[in-house]
Amino acid sequence: MSTPREIFLETIRPDGRPERILDQYEALGMVLNDPINTYLRGNRRRGTTSLDRWGTTITWPEDAPGSMPLHGPGLTVLQDVARWRETVHAPDLEANCAEGWEDALALAEKLRGEKLVCGFMGTGIFEQCHFLMGFEATLANLYEHPEEMRALIDYITEYRLTYARMLIDRLHPDAIFSHDDWGTKTQLFMQPDMWREFYKEPYRRFYGYIRSRGVIAIHHGDAYLADIVEDMAEIGIQCWQGVLPENNIPELQQRLNGRMALMGGIGAAIDRADASGAEIRAYVRRTLEDCAPGGHFIPSITYGLPGAVFPQVDAAIDAEIAAWNGETHLHGARRAAVVRRGEARPAASPSPAAAAESAGVLGDITAALRKGHRKKVLEGVEAALAEGISAETVLNEGLVRGMQLLGDDFSAGRAFVPEMLVAARAMNAATERLKPLLAAGGKKSAGKICLGTVRGDMHDIGKNLVKIMMEGAGLEVVDLGVDVSAEQFVDTAVNEGCALIGCSAMLTTTMDEMRRVVELVRERGLAGKVKVMIGGAPTSREFCDSIGADCYTADAAQAAQAALALLAG
Repeated sequence: MSTPREIFLETIRPDGRPERILDQYEALGMVLNDPINTYLRGNRRRGTTSLDRWGTTITWPEDAPGSMPLHGPGLTVLQDVARWRETVHAPDLEANCAEGWEDALALAEKLRGEKLVCGFMGTGIFEQCHFLMGFEATLANLYEHPEEMRALIDYITEYRLTYARMLIDRLHPDAIFSHDDWGTKTQLFMQPDMWREFYKEPYRRFYGYIRSRGVIAIHHGDAYLADIVEDMAEIGIQCWQGVLPENNIPELQQRLNGRMALMGGIGAAIDRADASGAEIRAYVRRTLEDCAPGGHFIPSITYGLPGAVFPQVDAAIDAEIAAWNGETHLHGARRAAVVRRGEARPAASPSPAAAAESAGVLGDITAALRKGHRKKVLEGVEAALAEGISAETVLNEGLVRGMQLLGDDFSAGRAFVPEMLVAARAMNAATERLKPLLAAGGKKSAGKICLGTVRGDMHDIGKNLVKIMMEGAGLEVVDLGVDVSAEQFVDTAVNEGCALIGCSAMLTTTMDEMRRVVELVRERGLAGKVKVMIGGAPTSREFCDSIGADCYTADAAQAAQAALALLAG
């Protein structure tokens, strides 16, 4: 009988035929007590907030699966990317981590043989960028300050190479498990070509070095990365851990043809306090039926370290994988690969024709806004006003129209987060110019909404995108930020005169706060007067219906249009 280590090695071989399916992380002996990881991340503890060695403020909510950076006034390390060398200073690993490897080596020797000794490297190159300057600033700066971003990325890459060299020289691992998230649940954070332009070659250097030292390269990214999966294999990644089911794993298996193993398929949606053993096992069984026949697959929770948040989840996952392995005589009759979790994601269709935009100067404003050209947008606004076009018409037929079309592009996968951010900046600059004229003309907003991420959840990326699209649609948004209680949502709706509450969540552990918002609206006699819409990675239309919320949408553009419809109704 093969050891888990041997089965993993067989799984990642292009022509490998492992004797069974591995059970989650059973083959990976994670060594987390080495001096570098302790120096860099030793102060990250559940329920605490602290500074990391780069100066970033890190928080770890009590019920969250991991930590995250905090940004805001007085918190963000890098305020001006053009002057990054003045404020960004990589930790000196050679000076602080050369000694004290005995405990890590002892653990490695205990694991070696049965498992792969896995060195751990958190906070990858892209993540380090947004840890330093904020997520939105990072993506906008790829457009607005590309040369400075390339220099910063190269600096971070050199630091990561030093880290990898020291880990390999001192720990002698079989594999390095490196983290970097490049996307959301449904798309990359940026255009695939932008990822290739800024991050592909630095990662080719990083994973190329690891492979050159005879070490296995494992990349963690629990995101939609299907658009760059061939690139990932090309730059040396041998196993992608954290593969969300939204990537359509069977279709990826066909495309990769054994060039990279896929580890994941069991998403956070099943990691809930109320998830029964039967529900979890049925979910895992569907995952195995869909993905195991295609080969080069390891079923696991998509988190970047072993262990679900709720203990009954891992027990049920492990039991179903064991049951599957006990039925190996049945597997030969299964299809070599199936696509049951949804059709392969189609290529993005061409952008709507220019005829969809308004003609003349208003069309120029719309086109410039969709491209994020702030100067051209402002020039177009001035030209339109000089022609005698009313400020309200400029807003609705030039700016709002542009944001609507960009929202359509975003929903269709033609535009990504950076395009949304630079367009929002151009939109904000233009509306500042128009505000006095709109106020003088008695222009009212299309409605008012209070928006926030629910209590216990510090994620704000999705919420901020929704805010951009809602403001672009002419809505007035009261942004409550993150970690917002049900009482704060409802109190704000009453005090600010908001007819709509928008709740966002990224963690399954915080979804019940949305239920509490709906209940509180009813308890205070506001049903029908204040409506509740929800969104975020773990939510769904079914969950929306189960808690009695008024609306669920899958992305920011849909949220804006749904909000307008709810307020109009």
